Amino acid sequence: MRKLAVINYKGGTGKTSTVVNMAHGLALLGKRVLIVDTDPQGSAGYYLGVESDVTVYDVVMGLRPVSECIVSARPNLDIICANERLFPAEMRLATEKGREHVLSRRLASLTGYDFIIVDCAPSMNLMNQNSLIFSDELLLPVSMEYLSLVGIKQLLNNIDIVNKILGKEIRICKIVPTFYDKRNRKTAHIMDSLERVFPGQLSSPIRLSVGLSESPGYRQTIFEFSPRSSAADDYRRLINEVLSHG
Repeated sequence: MRKLAVINYKGGTGKTSTVVNMAHGLALLGKRVLIVDTDPQGSAGYYLGVESDVTVYDVVMGLRPVSECIVSARPNLDIICANERLFPAEMRLATEKGREHVLSRRLASLTGYDFIIVDCAPSMNLMNQNSLIFSDELLLPVSMEYLSLVGIKQLLNNIDIVNKILGKEIRICKIVPTFYDKRNRKTAHIMDSLERVFPGQLSSPIRLSVGLSESPGYRQTIFEFSPRSSAADDYRRLINEVLSHG
């Protein structure tokens, strides 16, 4: 079972889009996939058209067994949803012993999945620390904006701290360039920076796409909304690269 966190401390990098479309693409290939949404905005559930009264809040607070919080979203694809209740949960967890390991303890009983993909909030918070410690691999979406690189730098510092202090070996699976537009000079500059800092770790880019911006409004993944689009092709390539990397 592979455990991946999709994370960038900068918002607007296509993080949830990457989580949902990659998870559904893997499910279409016959992989059993679980999304764990740890972002209080709950965007992953909205994207998939899934709602639930029991969420990751109930998991981390120990109110329900994790098996009771899993909702089917598509064939082979399940999700543990999130909502704004995670905000008070963070305050309560802050006083708990071993607070960084709560998510790992609560999800320890999960079996039967090929992939668990964690959708993380764009912030440096306690739930993200939990997500980093739970996961073995990271996917880092980087939009073609300079501030996205700042978010990656902050994240890398945090990963280094987690690995050293807690004895983890979190690996970067792929850096995922998003909102890629080859006509834009800024895109070329940012790609040059990424290739210099992360040689051999960049995935194929996810190109700027109207379909990707429209599909959440229809509660559909790109493979449902526009399966023959360039965006669907891009996510297929990303999935193949992640499978090969594993």
